[in-house]
Amino acid sequence: MNKPAPRGTDAETIRAEILEKLAYSIGKDPAVAKRHDWLNATVLALRDRIIDRWMESTRRAYQTKSKRVYYLSLEFLIGRLMRDALRNLQLNDAFTKALQALNVDIDLIEALEPDAALGNGGLGRLAACFMESMASLDIPAYGYGIRYNHGLFRQKIIDGWQIELPENWLEHGNRWEFPRREAAYEIGFGGQVVPGLETGNKQQRRWKPGEKLLASACDTPMVGWRGKRVNTLRLWTARAVDPIRLDAFNSGDYGAALAESNKAEIITRVLYPADSTPAGQELRLRQEYFFTSASLQDLIRRHVQQYDEVRSLADKVAIQLNDTHPAIAVAELMRILVDNHALDWDEAWSITKDCIGYTNHTLLPEALESWPVHLFEHVLPRHMQIVYQINAKLIAEAQKRPGCTSEFLASVSLIDEHNGRRVRMGQLAFAGSHSINGVSALHTSLMKQSVFRDLNALYPGRINNKTNGITPRRWLLGVNPQLATLLTDSIGPAVLDDAANLVKATSFAKDAGFKARFSTIKRHNKAELSNLIAARMGLKVDPSAMFDVQVKRIHEYKRQLLNILETIALYNSMRAHPDRPWVPRVKIFAGKAAASYAQAKLIIKLANDVGAVVNNDPDIRDLLKVVFIPNYNVSLAEVIVPAADLSEQISTAGMEASGTGNMKFALNGAMTIGTLDGANIEIMEHVGRDNIVIFGMTTEEVEQKRREGHDPRAVIEASVDLKGVLDALASGVFSPDDANRYRPIIDSLYNGDWFMVAADFDAYAKAQREVDAIWRQTGDWTEKTILNTVNMGWFSSDRTIREYARDIWNVPVA
Repeated sequence: MNKPAPRGTDAETIRAEILEKLAYSIGKDPAVAKRHDWLNATVLALRDRIIDRWMESTRRAYQTKSKRVYYLSLEFLIGRLMRDALRNLQLNDAFTKALQALNVDIDLIEALEPDAALGNGGLGRLAACFMESMASLDIPAYGYGIRYNHGLFRQKIIDGWQIELPENWLEHGNRWEFPRREAAYEIGFGGQVVPGLETGNKQQRRWKPGEKLLASACDTPMVGWRGKRVNTLRLWTARAVDPIRLDAFNSGDYGAALAESNKAEIITRVLYPADSTPAGQELRLRQEYFFTSASLQDLIRRHVQQYDEVRSLADKVAIQLNDTHPAIAVAELMRILVDNHALDWDEAWSITKDCIGYTNHTLLPEALESWPVHLFEHVLPRHMQIVYQINAKLIAEAQKRPGCTSEFLASVSLIDEHNGRRVRMGQLAFAGSHSINGVSALHTSLMKQSVFRDLNALYPGRINNKTNGITPRRWLLGVNPQLATLLTDSIGPAVLDDAANLVKATSFAKDAGFKARFSTIKRHNKAELSNLIAARMGLKVDPSAMFDVQVKRIHEYKRQLLNILETIALYNSMRAHPDRPWVPRVKIFAGKAAASYAQAKLIIKLANDVGAVVNNDPDIRDLLKVVFIPNYNVSLAEVIVPAADLSEQISTAGMEASGTGNMKFALNGAMTIGTLDGANIEIMEHVGRDNIVIFGMTTEEVEQKRREGHDPRAVIEASVDLKGVLDALASGVFSPDDANRYRPIIDSLYNGDWFMVAADFDAYAKAQREVDAIWRQTGDWTEKTILNTVNMGWFSSDRTIREYARDIWNVPVA
């Protein structure tokens, strides 16, 4: 096969190609081209260089008959791709110079690239980091997800309230994607199960769906470090088998004419449609089955095309379920193997388990997903039969266990009989996987003790830990290039290829010259964020103040409320004691609340109301500012993360599975204030107990308090500061137009305090004063933050993926 000649990487060749793309692909003369035209032309010129490597990577996987990894995730928060690809191909300087020769500023056109609205938070960003690391480690892999038209939502803040608007990231097309019309699969819903062909002395089942639609693929290349490999992110879009009923259209019934098309397209419109209604629940289930079925059909088609049979599937295929959303893969793979390929049940079950691994990301019951049996049976009748059959065999195994009780059987069953009969998707994923991993040491330990305690007893050895990681290419070299340069100047360029080399810079924590450059870089990054806040919020903040940051999904267990309440207490103290040497702080919040999560949306309103009061108090001046930056996404994180001084990782102990924001902030030289939760524990072990500020109850203490009875009213009454804060909230100090606005928050603390906000308040306030004391000793603060950066190499997603490859997927790593 003839290969195209390698494309030039010098600035002049690239300049000529950008002009060619501008003329012949965009149809614009340079004299009239706008910034978005230059962006599209640049992406197309860059894309050509990626395609050459992409095709070579694909050919190599076929030629070597490599085992492939298939990563199924409902979210892929990939952010902007142009800089990522330029960086990983070492083409950033050449493209910058080429555009400069055309009088185009690469920073200005890059800012026009939309963030791909394919995720919400840590789950999706982790999937994106993993895709980059798999390519960087030369592992043949596909990511499978959904091509959402509007993603989650675009957040706007109006009068302090979150307003959800459509995220129109595809409004002007997507130059990175390649539609694959040949990769289209029928997806069925509803209908009935009828007898099929007889094979041997058993009769096959045949599912006759009552409704069908098509899943069509769009591929995006995922570029690894130094272009070692380019893998594929394959996203599915839904369309009707018959897009329009012409008979209805011609009779004037236009709604009926397009009804099937609209019904199909709804599936890929929005990430996480609200499931507070029966229709919303059904849409969520249909969405999850849609992308899982399409992905399994696609990977089996690829395997059969190369090997002509399915019995070797587990030798050549590793399927990783990123959380519980794709758990239906267990039943769907069984259906395909048994019904479509006529394998007997036991052989199909062995192949299914050997292929599938399941990553659990949460211990929260609502995130483990369960579906009412009647809904599941209505939408997926054949899969309901398969789930019952899996469950029957599981129960039979459990009954052989010595001392088996009815309680044990109820605990391991795939059907929850106590809450209106529901299919437990986490249990299904566990039963059908050879590996079940947690994402931090604490989380994995808690999995064994709580949600999967009895399944772990029934199937010991399946649960293992794979602590999350982040790609240092984006989250150090990309977001903080000056810091990356300082590190390479100090310890050499090998740190760019292996983040484990960061530790070699440990001795520089006491080097005066290194510390000065480190501090200058941090100040520069803070000035950049200050400019962004001024431009977007109309608020001036002082880069010399401590930037105290909590940016993440808004949820009660993440305890943004604890941070806001302590901010009010600090504000009260500043007003009462203006003579004290207060450390100036800028409190920075960002994050989205689920559209139907009223309490989380009220917390956002509180943050904005507090900011409105504090930021306009002339007595406080620049001692304290409170900022809530709207529409948190990857691109915003890339500005905030390198500018943070203090990283707030303050979840209720035992409730955060891992966190990856904690890793990004520490890598970029922020001090962490946090609880002993998630990966905070492992971060503490690596950076040193003296270089992190830990407070609050442990997981065991939280469980004990809940078990023995927690009296939050007594705790509040005993805390002068917290009582004063809640009294101020109740009297309308921060809501003069509605004194009762925050009654739901106040009541939740006095009458339950499930997330231990009141219980941990005094310890948190004390820890914040400890932070103040360290900040005042500038040399000590800089040394400690340097020690955070240089000890974060272990948290590279390359390390995590190596562990998956070795322990779960059984694939070689470069």
